[in-house]
Amino acid sequence: MSQIQQAGQARVAAIQMVSSADVESNLMQAGQLLSEAARSGVQLAVLPENFACMPVRESQRLESAEPDGDGPIQRFLSRQARALGLWLVGGTIPLRSEEEFRPAAATLVFDDTGRRLARYDKIFLFDVAVPGRSESYRESDGIRPGRKRVVIDSPVGRLGLAVCYDLRFPELFRAMLESGLQTIALPAAFTAATGQDHWEILVRARAVENLCWVIAAGQGGRHDGGRETFGDSMIVDPWGAVNARLEHGPGVVVADIDLARQAEIRSRFPALEHRRHGDTIGEPESSDD
Repeated sequence: MSQIQQAGQARVAAIQMVSSADVESNLMQAGQLLSEAARSGVQLAVLPENFACMPVRESQRLESAEPDGDGPIQRFLSRQARALGLWLVGGTIPLRSEEEFRPAAATLVFDDTGRRLARYDKIFLFDVAVPGRSESYRESDGIRPGRKRVVIDSPVGRLGLAVCYDLRFPELFRAMLESGLQTIALPAAFTAATGQDHWEILVRARAVENLCWVIAAGQGGRHDGGRETFGDSMIVDPWGAVNARLEHGPGVVVADIDLARQAEIRSRFPALEHRRHGDTIGEPESSDD
């Protein structure tokens, strides 16, 4: 039976992968790592961004895109959740949209019966040139952005969904607090360059400023075509401490989430109750003519 938890403890896992452009081999790797997580008594696991296909060309993303509700990747996620008896946050997979050449980058959540409970489409897309590097990315050329934030009941309390570049936009997570956010699931595929400088800072900052748990599951290695991702998958507590991490390569990161401890922290250190909206903070400075 599916377990929803509001207080207490739950064991969780962040799954780190080094995915290729080959869907079948990626699903095999994901299945092995999820089985390892299940043997550790995990109740909820998070797969990384692009876990089923790390494309070298946009045509590969389009080839692996599925209609919403059915397809080999979606069936795999449902079967794994049911067979292993755990909740599964399915990284991101490409789901077809009304735009022929721009599928959504969708995070799907399945409960431990294999039933799909939620879909979140990545909102913020990585259209950047990395300072000091020759690397540049235009995710919006091949991905249709999402428009809705998602927070659901889960074994780790109120679970908010976000993906990779979303991490740089704290207003998204602040908005999730209005829906009772307790834990963030963050599939990612941070570049090696930006990850080295910003990954840990951003993950821990989102945990601290929202006094919430963060399960950050990344890609961590060198992929087809030479792209390198940073990895360093981690589980961070509401006080910003890294409870467990894996720096590089495929593997499983496991930690226990304690919602009662989180409630105590929020009670003793009520920063979230001290929030004010921007238009109520002080008076604007006036300039003399």
